[in-house]
Amino acid sequence: MELTVEEVCALAPVIPVVVIDDVDDAVPLAEALVRGGLPAIEVTLRTDAALAAIERIADEVEGAVVGAGTVTTTAQIADALSAGARFLVSPGATPTLLDGLQAADVPFLPGTATASDLVALVERGITHAKLFPAEVVGGVKALKAFAGPFPQLRFCPTGGVNAANAPDYLTQPNVACVGGSWMVSSDLEGVEALAAEAAGLLSYP
Repeated sequence: MELTVEEVCALAPVIPVVVIDDVDDAVPLAEALVRGGLPAIEVTLRTDAALAAIERIADEVEGAVVGAGTVTTTAQIADALSAGARFLVSPGATPTLLDGLQAADVPFLPGTATASDLVALVERGITHAKLFPAEVVGGVKALKAFAGPFPQLRFCPTGGVNAANAPDYLTQPNVACVGGSWMVSSDLEGVEALAAEAAGLLSYP
């Protein structure tokens, strides 16, 4: 079933941001996250194992909605979709990358940090974005400032978001969900427990 970007963001308050170094870790980690209530999983394209990890999760983990993060080129868009990614996330956005993301016809969260970034998205009719690196570019204060001139935009703040500050982000009316990696570790029981806590955070999209 194909999802919209609104539906991906609504799956849980938090999208886990996962770096996979060993493809054999992908399925057990994704299963723990899904059991904990975080089905949308962003696997970053920062390692050689990333694409194979996306493929394994897409094929083997029931209930997982796996996406590709750290997408910076149009070639990566094609590779990620071939591996089975169902949504895409970028750390920033250029006209070329936005062309590719829009042409891919899958949900995506383009990275933004400034008002000019947001104007570029509005011009294209894009309604959802990643605020990155969220804490560095102003965090909750930035989101409050953007709410006035950009009422149509909803954000997934990522970068410096953790268990302590996630609730502050999620109470903002223009935040649909947050991205973070604080629940990710090699302790799978711990992953499931922290994922369950994250899944219980209140969101007000």
